[in-house]
Amino acid sequence: MAVIYISYGTTEGQAARIAEFISDVVHAHGHKAQTADIKHAGNFIPDWYDAVIVGGSIHQGKHEDYVLEFVQKNKAVPESVPSAFFSALSAHGDTESAQGYVKEFEKVTGWRPAQVGLFGGALAYSQYGFSKRLVRKRIAGSKGSLDTDTSRDYVYTEWDGVKRFTEDFLDRATTPGEML
Repeated sequence: MAVIYISYGTTEGQAARIAEFISDVVHAHGHKAQTADIKHAGNFIPDWYDAVIVGGSIHQGKHEDYVLEFVQKNKAVPESVPSAFFSALSAHGDTESAQGYVKEFEKVTGWRPAQVGLFGGALAYSQYGFSKRLVRKRIAGSKGSLDTDTSRDYVYTEWDGVKRFTEDFLDRATTPGEML
């Protein structure tokens, strides 16, 4: 049985929901998992975990600074155990842009995760203040999205994809001799 540490940074909560879903999949496969919001869990990864997953959300074209700093400070841990990274867009975006955000993440942090998951996030209009709701509606509309009804939220996360990401990670992380 492996013990997996799942740390994440989130702005509006979708990366947290993804991390919790990953934890549920880990548990369903007979392993243990602990999720930790980077903002509240301290600025280090305990070194007694068998594997590590780090996740972050993208807002305004980049990952949150505190997620980047967390990875920079803790890079030795995910480099020494099986590890992966997931990225959640604030809405669904094109794969090319998402890959560009990950490349920038790798450049800034110096960490090249062996496995990366790119997941759609959400438009949580109900959580936004008036100004943010209008800005997000305008951005969504400018990208051709029809999801501009601000009276409801839109979730773009493909949960089957998150499950496959997690199962692939577990296969790699729990198979002796697999690469980090």
